[in-house]
Amino acid sequence: MSLTPSNMVPLGTRAPFFKIKDVVSGQLTTLPDEKMVVGVVVMFICNHCPYVKHVLPEIVRISEQYRSKDIDFIAISSNDIEGYPADNPDEMVKLARKWNFSFPYLFDETQEVAKAYDAACTPDFYVYNSDLSLVYRGQLDDSRPGNEQPLDGKDLRKAIEDMLNKVPVSEAQLPSQGCNIKWK
Repeated sequence: MSLTPSNMVPLGTRAPFFKIKDVVSGQLTTLPDEKMVVGVVVMFICNHCPYVKHVLPEIVRISEQYRSKDIDFIAISSNDIEGYPADNPDEMVKLARKWNFSFPYLFDETQEVAKAYDAACTPDFYVYNSDLSLVYRGQLDDSRPGNEQPLDGKDLRKAIEDMLNKVPVSEAQLPSQGCNIKWK
């Protein structure tokens, strides 16, 4: 396992378009979506990464907290499933059901979405406002497996709260860190 930081895409970047099937519902998920929302959090995650496993409880809590405030969440797995079979769509469905995901979990089979977002690691978080302009990219919080820092989602929560309150999101943002995306 190689500790990889996220690429810090320039703030203000427009969210790349995608249309991918949710492995649980079988429904196509599109960004941008037809319905207007306050914002959307795009998360690159996977099943096998210990960094993702560590933050899953907080990802679920945050998504539940902000869902009623018109913040959409979308999780995407872009890993090569030939080399990492634990990340295949059947296993993704099991993980989503185990954690009761209230958001779609998409399989980026071609890895084109991860490339378009310049995603580098799992977990990797991107927050876009209603104009689909990037206002935050980086870490959930300071917690990593074994570092004894609280798993509280403070960085991601602060960005979402600032966006909801129409306060500029601080540009002082720290990259996420985790397993590198497993490219084909």
